[in-house]
Amino acid sequence: MSEIKDFLKKYHLELVALRRDLHQHPELGYQETRTAALVEKTMIEAGLSEVRRVTDTGVTGLLTGARPGPVLMLRADIDALPVQEETGLPFASQTPKVMHACGHDGHTAILLTAVKALAALKDRLAGTVKFVFQPNEEEVGALAMVEAGVLEGPKVDAAAGFHLWAPLPLGRVACDPGPTWGGMSHFTIKVKGKGGHTSSPHTSVDPVLAAAAIVQAAQVLQSRELNPFFASTLLFGRITGGSAANIIPDEVELEGTIRHLFDGTDEGPYKPRVRLREIAETVARAYRATAEVDFYCSVPAIINDPAMAKLGRQAASAVLGQDSPAERFETLAGDDFSEFALRVPAVFGVIGCGHEKSGAVHPHHHPKFNIDEDALPIGLEWLVRLALSYLA
Repeated sequence: MSEIKDFLKKYHLELVALRRDLHQHPELGYQETRTAALVEKTMIEAGLSEVRRVTDTGVTGLLTGARPGPVLMLRADIDALPVQEETGLPFASQTPKVMHACGHDGHTAILLTAVKALAALKDRLAGTVKFVFQPNEEEVGALAMVEAGVLEGPKVDAAAGFHLWAPLPLGRVACDPGPTWGGMSHFTIKVKGKGGHTSSPHTSVDPVLAAAAIVQAAQVLQSRELNPFFASTLLFGRITGGSAANIIPDEVELEGTIRHLFDGTDEGPYKPRVRLREIAETVARAYRATAEVDFYCSVPAIINDPAMAKLGRQAASAVLGQDSPAERFETLAGDDFSEFALRVPAVFGVIGCGHEKSGAVHPHHHPKFNIDEDALPIGLEWLVRLALSYLA
């Protein structure tokens, strides 16, 4: 299939220009009106059918191949972040305090270009491609699309997604089987006591002391209850409460995240959310206080299906011309593509876009974050080859 590489070359300049246009016009989750309109227009012009909105700014479209077969979903996320850009690029964000600081502009450009490329190659397809442009990835927009029926009508048989990743060097692609991206749960713990004066602590119930004990006791989850061979973190990132040094407050609030590379749902063998709630409530009672635990913005881990991962690795080898396209890749960063992978066989590829010479050295979500744009055609070819292989 060497002709595929030559065929896709004609899209390279358009691909880069599209990414730069999207970078200049970033939009936050569920505000991606310009982006969604561009996606709709492009898919309609490419001849896709059933181009429609899902959850306001999400867009889907169907490409039917020349012969019947399964349905493969290809997904890209389209939202930006509330970050003030500091790159100094000539195509920097034109929207104050909003920036594509995670690579979603590249994801959208790659998948939108794949719409055109696969439409031109549809005679090779035995089946259907469902293109899904998902809003609000940073706030778990995938689950909303699932609940809106994105995996039905027609029923999706398998899915593929990808992420441009600056910590992975340019020219590497990873799509290993098994756990690859972390499950994640944000949480808040409100510890409530009884306020008073620090000169008379016996007349109060100190929530500060109870909160400190909860922070310490929660570490038992990692050190004593989880298999030490399973990657996980439980970290508190924010503690707030009180108004003055000589006042015992009524309430203290803790906020943090649990991350893990295993099934961390409440139905799995390990139940970190269940146990954190039990620990917080029990420890608070020991200090005569109460604890209210709330989980929000939770996503499961991405666990790549072995058969889909094999197709992904074969596609990567064809793109890069080597048998082993990347070392084993795992990260505790999360992506809500996992909501799709939880329901259908799926693979999530990681496209290296870091390169010191091009200045693509800053971490994701940094105000100076940028990608090496030579990663864009690599991502495009990987996605097109994977689709052609699955729907051969």
